[in-house]
Amino acid sequence: MTLYAIAIHGGALTMKPGELSEEEAAFQRVGLGKALHAGWLILNRGGTALDAVEAAVRSLEDNPHFNAGRGSSLTRQGEAEMDAAIMDGRTLQAGAVTGVRYVQHPIGLARAVLERSPHAFLAGDGALEFALACGLPLAAPSYFQTDKTRQQWLALAQQESNQLAGHDTVGAVALDQAGNLAVATSTGGIEGQAKGRVGDSPVLGGGTYASNDSCAVSCTGDGEVILRGALAHEVCALVKYQGLPLAEACQAALRLHDDKLKGDKGFIALDPQGRVAIEFNTNVMRRAYRVGEAAPYIAIYQDE
Repeated sequence: MTLYAIAIHGGALTMKPGELSEEEAAFQRVGLGKALHAGWLILNRGGTALDAVEAAVRSLEDNPHFNAGRGSSLTRQGEAEMDAAIMDGRTLQAGAVTGVRYVQHPIGLARAVLERSPHAFLAGDGALEFALACGLPLAAPSYFQTDKTRQQWLALAQQESNQLAGHDTVGAVALDQAGNLAVATSTGGIEGQAKGRVGDSPVLGGGTYASNDSCAVSCTGDGEVILRGALAHEVCALVKYQGLPLAEACQAALRLHDDKLKGDKGFIALDPQGRVAIEFNTNVMRRAYRVGEAAPYIAIYQDE
């Protein structure tokens, strides 16, 4: 039987008991299942890992219950500034965008950068101009402002401390039937973040990395912490150079410089043998995976 697999995440976060309502958790489980199926179906039909991770993340970007695309957090100015990255483990080609506004699917823009630009990373107005040149779908600012994100923004605006909150991300890793890996990550950032802030998600090696000679990794959690540790690449390096099994590599990266890199961290990873690893230090990690024809696994809480 030809091997193929996909794993996705909808963000890792430390939450107080009862903070995530049963209704919201149910919506998120449905969203995870839908996104997982979108990517898995492509793999099952012999499609590429790159197409599969884009499809899965695009589904999550369309879902207002996740912090990416439609459900993005808002900056201090009340705007959605989105980041995304996608990487092909076969070729090491990649596309990344940051500070994106108006683009309905930031992951689609990242894919366009990978395939249609001589550059690997575009930002702000330059990324928007490229989206216009590519004819990608745009949306009005109101599209990215849900009732939930507006309420969160208003609550933060009334605080004198400008305290930041929330750092969910969505991502996917996949192995296709040709033996190739790919990764995609997308985020709306942190609630109340400064205009122009860049987290780990669009940074290759920071929160997103894939190489056929090691693994594919998508990170979630405190972006500044993950970025300073270059944790996605750290996982790949531990697999490639130290020969650690995938789960052990993720665990080691999770503990890396723990005294200096304190904060929420979560990884989904996949290797060329179809082994899935999901490691995190939070009590909530929206996650799902499916290997070949096996039944899908979907979970939200730490003890599932």
